[in-house]
Amino acid sequence: MKPDHVDKVLDAKGLYCPEPIMLLHEIIREASPGDIVLVKATDPSTERDIPKFCRFLGHELVSLERHEHEFNFWLKKGASETK
Repeated sequence: MKPDHVDKVLDAKGLYCPEPIMLLHEIIREASPGDIVLVKATDPSTERDIPKFCRFLGHELVSLERHEHEFNFWLKKGASETK
């Protein structure tokens, strides 16, 4: 289920691995614990990379939507990574 609010948006459409994950590291670092980050991407590898990113760093993948060649990920920043 999609969250009803978003605190930060990362538009990574048109970027390819590893750029979306590198940019996601930066935006997550700026976010506060509990913030919702929406990542918009077109690289199919993000379907694999973003869930791994969340599991490895202690963030929650709240929702994922696929629209043809576009992916939307809603992440909730965990408490494990500092600003």
